[in-house]
Amino acid sequence: MFKNLKSDIPASIVVFFVALPLCLGIALASGAPLFSGLIAGIIGGVIVGALSGSQIGVSGPAAGLSAIVLTAITTLGGFENFLMAVVIGGVIQLIFGFLKAGVIGYYFPSSVIKGMLTGIGIIIILKQIPHFFGYDSDPEGDFSFFQVDGENTFSEIFIALNQVNLSATIIALIGLGILLVWSNILSKKGKFFTIIQGPLVAVAAGILYVIFMKGSSLGINANHLVQVPIPDSIESFIGQFSFPNFSAITETGVWITGFTIALVASLETLLCVEATDKLDPEKRVTPTNRELIAQGTGNILSGLVGGLPITQVIVRSSANVQSGGKTKMSAIIHGFLLLISVILIPGLLNFIPLSVLAAILLIVGYKLAKPATFKSMYKAGWKQFVPYIVTVVGIVFTDLLIGIALGLAVGIVVVLYKSFNNSHFLHIEDMSNGVQKLKMTLAEEVTFFNKAAILNELDSLPENSHLELDVRKTRFLDLDVVEILQDFALKAKNRNIHITLVSERGVVENPTSYIEFFKLRPRSA
Repeated sequence: MFKNLKSDIPASIVVFFVALPLCLGIALASGAPLFSGLIAGIIGGVIVGALSGSQIGVSGPAAGLSAIVLTAITTLGGFENFLMAVVIGGVIQLIFGFLKAGVIGYYFPSSVIKGMLTGIGIIIILKQIPHFFGYDSDPEGDFSFFQVDGENTFSEIFIALNQVNLSATIIALIGLGILLVWSNILSKKGKFFTIIQGPLVAVAAGILYVIFMKGSSLGINANHLVQVPIPDSIESFIGQFSFPNFSAITETGVWITGFTIALVASLETLLCVEATDKLDPEKRVTPTNRELIAQGTGNILSGLVGGLPITQVIVRSSANVQSGGKTKMSAIIHGFLLLISVILIPGLLNFIPLSVLAAILLIVGYKLAKPATFKSMYKAGWKQFVPYIVTVVGIVFTDLLIGIALGLAVGIVVVLYKSFNNSHFLHIEDMSNGVQKLKMTLAEEVTFFNKAAILNELDSLPENSHLELDVRKTRFLDLDVVEILQDFALKAKNRNIHITLVSERGVVENPTSYIEFFKLRPRSA
């Protein structure tokens, strides 16, 4: 891990700047103390990062859980009761990991995972536009279409464009300019410009702007800056930690919430693992069961000290990849940076303009949702493009999990359609002697999904023809299909269609009972 520090340290700084406002924003959107988001970010980086088998994935509080957290804090009777549910959720995730439930992550189609990446990229862009122009009514980290401030993704943009904050926009444009020049020009001029990342320079410029413009007409108000809690003593710092109410462990609602957190957090993590592995330039494969164990451990610790639930998150993970992170040291260092900065320099962090961080996230979002991706998926054919675009639209207009579910549902329909059409192959072999000879070869597996296709094909056979039915390659033939063949035997006799059944046990002319024949067939045939 330590061989790539020259790449991992600069990447960790970028991830730190991306994670900081998201940790605070997700806590705010969840109705939880701001410090709870930072706790989750620190544990997600240091603890989960160390235990995880993912080399480039970054964990922390997730926007997809904010609605669950917001509701649970109220219904469970307080934040301490909710923390008990987080601990329980972590234990359940450990059980998932030991039961090897991580294999579920491999059952999501590639088109849906790519749609997830593109959809999140678009969401990042749309959600950061208001912050870029200094309209910060909705907290960072609220990625749902219907926002906690009462607006939706698009109405928020329209309001922001009508209430542009000049100062925030100026420094955002400066920051965006620095990022573009740094990545497109300066990064190619020497190693210095790759070690010192553009986002660090952009944030430094933002801090200097806030300091030097303070009190002037172009100054930026505090409500447009990062707002890290600043304790005035060691006692007040320790007082920011909360602890679970262990007596609530007997309450049914706490267990239901714990299981919900475990299920949703595990699903989001597995989806993110699949997506992050696709982004990895070295194409390493993350052990999913180990990831569930790491996430479960992280959630247990987070719940014990007052943190939000943790998942692996694609925004921070993609920022890590885009910044050149090579190993898990990047995620671990970013966690330590959060911890050290919260303890030592919370005041300095509060000089960072949200609009500059929005500029950084705009670049992250664009790299996830490049137009070239749409083009390549369209060229791949409708069977890939339809689940992809449904996932994208679903994520943009609902939220991450609903979008994924819609894309997966469409993907399943496409698979069924393909299965419908791939059950058999029929072609004309001979037209001599006035008898049309046809050959139907059944697929390796023929299920009830294929009933309609086979039935239509058999009903369309011409009278006075000869059908050769080849089942030598078929390993599974559903009883529903066998019954179709049985029914067709009578139709064939009335239409003078001669049937030759070719199997691994030999050739049978006009079988009297297909049901008896296939019952007698050995399992291997």
